[in-house]
Amino acid sequence: MPTFIIEREVPGADKLSHDDLCALSAKSNAVVADLGVPYTWITSYVAGDKLYCVHEAPSADVVREHAERGGFPANRITEVAAVIGPSTASQGRGK
Repeated sequence: MPTFIIEREVPGADKLSHDDLCALSAKSNAVVADLGVPYTWITSYVAGDKLYCVHEAPSADVVREHAERGGFPANRITEVAAVIGPSTASQGRGK
Protein backbone atom coordinates (compact mmCIF):
# COMPACT_ATOMS: atom_id res chain seq x y z
CA MET A 1 0.00 0.00 0.00
CA PRO A 2 1.36 3.49 -0.76
CA THR A 3 2.81 5.58 2.06
CA PHE A 4 2.12 9.31 2.26
CA ILE A 5 3.62 12.24 4.13
CA ILE A 6 0.92 14.72 5.10
CA GLU A 7 1.96 18.25 5.99
CA ARG A 8 -0.60 19.95 8.21
CA GLU A 9 -0.32 23.66 9.01
CA VAL A 10 -1.50 24.10 12.59
CA PRO A 11 -0.46 27.43 14.11
CA GLY A 12 0.97 26.79 17.57
CA ALA A 13 1.14 23.02 17.04
CA ASP A 14 4.28 22.79 19.16
CA LYS A 15 2.39 24.42 22.03
CA LEU A 16 -0.52 21.95 22.04
CA SER A 17 -0.97 20.28 25.41
CA HIS A 18 -0.73 16.56 26.00
CA ASP A 19 -4.52 16.48 26.35
CA ASP A 20 -4.92 18.33 23.03
CA LEU A 21 -2.67 15.82 21.30
CA CYS A 22 -4.54 12.91 22.88
CA ALA A 23 -7.87 14.32 21.66
CA LEU A 24 -6.47 14.85 18.17
CA SER A 25 -5.15 11.28 18.13
CA ALA A 26 -8.47 9.86 19.33
CA LYS A 27 -10.33 11.74 16.58
CA SER A 28 -7.91 10.48 13.92
CA ASN A 29 -8.25 6.89 15.19
CA ALA A 30 -12.05 7.14 15.08
CA VAL A 31 -12.00 8.43 11.51
CA VAL A 32 -9.59 5.66 10.44
CA ALA A 33 -11.91 3.05 11.98
CA ASP A 34 -14.88 4.43 10.02
CA LEU A 35 -13.22 4.86 6.61
CA GLY A 36 -14.11 1.36 5.47
CA VAL A 37 -10.83 0.87 3.59
CA PRO A 38 -7.37 -0.26 4.66
CA TYR A 39 -5.69 2.73 6.29
CA THR A 40 -2.82 2.91 8.76
CA TRP A 41 -1.63 5.96 10.65
CA ILE A 42 2.04 5.17 11.25
CA THR A 43 3.29 8.22 13.17
CA SER A 44 3.21 12.00 13.34
CA TYR A 45 5.81 14.62 14.18
CA VAL A 46 4.91 17.94 15.79
CA ALA A 47 7.36 20.67 14.76
CA GLY A 48 6.78 24.39 15.02
CA ASP A 49 3.48 25.30 13.37
CA LYS A 50 3.15 21.98 11.54
CA LEU A 51 2.36 18.34 11.96
CA TYR A 52 4.05 15.89 9.62
CA CYS A 53 2.09 12.67 9.48
CA VAL A 54 3.01 9.34 7.91
CA HIS A 55 0.03 7.29 6.73
CA GLU A 56 -0.49 4.24 4.54
CA ALA A 57 -3.57 4.51 2.37
CA PRO A 58 -4.86 3.30 -0.98
CA SER A 59 -4.61 6.82 -2.47
CA ALA A 60 -4.12 10.50 -1.76
CA ASP A 61 -7.89 10.90 -2.16
CA VAL A 62 -8.46 8.61 0.82
CA VAL A 63 -5.92 10.64 2.84
CA ARG A 64 -7.92 13.79 1.93
CA GLU A 65 -11.14 12.07 3.01
CA HIS A 66 -9.56 11.22 6.38
CA ALA A 67 -8.56 14.86 6.81
CA GLU A 68 -12.00 16.19 5.83
CA ARG A 69 -13.89 13.81 8.10
CA GLY A 70 -11.59 14.59 11.00
CA GLY A 71 -11.54 18.33 10.45
CA PHE A 72 -7.75 18.25 10.02
CA PRO A 73 -5.84 20.37 7.52
CA ALA A 74 -3.96 18.47 4.83
CA ASN A 75 -1.99 21.25 3.16
CA ARG A 76 0.29 18.92 1.26
CA ILE A 77 0.03 15.19 0.59
CA THR A 78 3.07 13.55 -0.97
CA GLU A 79 3.53 9.90 -1.82
CA VAL A 80 6.79 8.44 -0.52
CA ALA A 81 9.03 7.26 -3.39
CA ALA A 82 11.71 5.54 -1.28
CA VAL A 83 12.86 5.13 2.30
CA ILE A 84 16.54 5.45 3.16
CA GLY A 85 18.59 5.54 6.33
CA PRO A 86 22.14 5.03 7.57
CA SER A 87 22.14 1.35 6.58
CA THR A 88 21.31 2.26 2.97
CA ALA A 89 24.96 3.26 2.44
CA SER A 90 26.13 -0.30 3.09
CA GLN A 91 23.63 -1.66 0.57
CA GLY A 92 25.21 0.18 -2.37
CA ARG A 93 26.49 -1.40 -5.59
CA GLY A 94 28.74 -4.36 -5.25
CA LYS A 95 27.96 -4.99 -1.61
